[in-house]
Amino acid sequence: MNRTLKVASLVAREVWLPVLLVAVWWWLSAGSTSLYWPALSEISGRFVDLWFFDHLIEDALPSVVRLVVGFGIGFVGAVVLGLVLGSVPALEDATRPLVEFMRALPSVALLPIMMLLLGTDDDMKVITIAFVSTWPILLNTVEGVRSVDPVLHQVAAGYRLSTWHRIRYVVVPAAMPQVFAGARVALSMSVVAMVLTEMVGSPGGLGYFVLDSQRTFDIVAMWTGLIVLGLIGYAANKAFGLVEARVLAWHRGYTKQKEDQR
Repeated sequence: MNRTLKVASLVAREVWLPVLLVAVWWWLSAGSTSLYWPALSEISGRFVDLWFFDHLIEDALPSVVRLVVGFGIGFVGAVVLGLVLGSVPALEDATRPLVEFMRALPSVALLPIMMLLLGTDDDMKVITIAFVSTWPILLNTVEGVRSVDPVLHQVAAGYRLSTWHRIRYVVVPAAMPQVFAGARVALSMSVVAMVLTEMVGSPGGLGYFVLDSQRTFDIVAMWTGLIVLGLIGYAANKAFGLVEARVLAWHRGYTKQKEDQR
């Protein structure tokens, strides 16, 4: 019972402000005749018609798949490369200018090149998302590896751990808090890249739906697409938070223990 009340309290604390803002939006937009600012009641009615379930399957689901696959590729590649660069300082110093150069390139500027090299199909969209998400994770992984407590390395050497076991049981866990900090930034950038690639790529996806609705002056449909994008971004962030909490449960316990000892 106490657990149920605790969960209900946490949910209430998180949703009360969005619910209040939606209520204010509903009230302020009631009776609106503006083409660009339609009434929320009209948007909600059209939302049900469009997204349950035709466009949910045709547009939203493919966008989510591209986001998950692209972000997953970028995450795995960045962590592996970050472990290598962080473990070999000379190699990291040599590649740092290149990494900083690639990180500074905005995804919008990369789209023409990606389209020339890969076309406008799903491959271009997924690879662009992976490319954009790589750099924040890579840089944070490198910093996480290089900031591992030297005492841990001494303990690993004292127990004569192999290189693999040292990476698996010492370096990776110690670097994970910073890896996930970079991954959270990369996730928001991946959502932006997903929308941009769908706007300029082949038809299909939420980005194309929003742009096509704007071009045809179906503004109500455009608003529904924006709402779906926001919901997907929120859901992705919550799912990421659950994974982060599970993987870094030891870190939270360790941090809490240190705070209790002070």
